[in-house]
Amino acid sequence: MTPEQKRLVRDTWKQLAPVADAAAGMFYHRLFEIDPTTRTLFRATDMVAQRKKLSQTLAFAIGGLDNLDTLVSKVEDLGRRHAGYGVTDAQYDSVGAALLWTLEQGLDQAWTPPVAAAWTEVYQLLSGIMRNAAARAERLQSVWPAPFEAAV
Repeated sequence: MTPEQKRLVRDTWKQLAPVADAAAGMFYHRLFEIDPTTRTLFRATDMVAQRKKLSQTLAFAIGGLDNLDTLVSKVEDLGRRHAGYGVTDAQYDSVGAALLWTLEQGLDQAWTPPVAAAWTEVYQLLSGIMRNAAARAERLQSVWPAPFEAAV
């Protein structure tokens, strides 16, 4: 990401922060609409708490764009957890589409082609890290299916 893209993401996130809960609600509504398979991932989830987690995770990621070492470690953890929840690779594409749609709706006139490109870049960066971590976790699980602690 370029410094300008990081600035655009930070600036537009600040615009959305005051309505983050409503935006998160729009995001999940859109996600379930475009990819009904994702709804089952949240069947036992407190969606009020989930919307807050989404906003906090995005805020953390955006705040960490200049410290990728720390950010990558946390995002890899998130990817491994999502693998455990059963998130599929295709669902990452649905999440990206829902996120970008939500941002476009929330930012309205501020959603310009450079802003769209910056947010697309951020999502590709984060989802790429998560996907890679999830794939490594799945490969490890297929090689060593029983948790180490259970084998001792």
